[in-house]
Amino acid sequence: MEKKYRQEPSDIVKVVLFGPESTGKTTLSEQLARHYHTVWVPEYAREYLQDKWNNERKTCEPHDLLPIAAGQMLLENKLTKKATDVLICDTDLLETKVYSEAYYVGHCDPVLEKFALENHYDLYILTYIDVPWEGDDLRDKPNQRQEMFAYFKNTLEKYHRNYILVKGGKKKRLETAVEHIDKLLKK
Repeated sequence: MEKKYRQEPSDIVKVVLFGPESTGKTTLSEQLARHYHTVWVPEYAREYLQDKWNNERKTCEPHDLLPIAAGQMLLENKLTKKATDVLICDTDLLETKVYSEAYYVGHCDPVLEKFALENHYDLYILTYIDVPWEGDDLRDKPNQRQEMFAYFKNTLEKYHRNYILVKGGKKKRLETAVEHIDKLLKK
């Protein structure tokens, strides 16, 4: 049962885009995948929760988080096999853990927490809140961007994750990310 939340072994460099909603993670994921001629793992929660919203007019509930985590890892494990030297992930289970705690008064399912902490990534790219907010059916914290950013940053520090911060426009963010990923690829 728990196997569906675990990463399959791989020798490629894995990079995660990490940060609050509407901070350019998907845009940068796509740019990095093009730059490195590889694939990127989209955020499964977007598809899952948009379907739920379209069909039920309901938002995310605690019981949705494990299916979201399982779907995310299924996508990641599948796309890892198609990646070149690097896999770009638009999110990971640690991000799902952050949202669980932020939305559900500090609660995170123990299974989700276990794999959020066990799964390994070589670099986290923390996206800053200096890009314009773009609302949609799922985004709901436009006035709490600073607090959410602090939560994401504190999580990376608490769990001693290797991370960099990207700020500025699309070009600057891409240059910063490429510089750090290239260093990992040379090792």
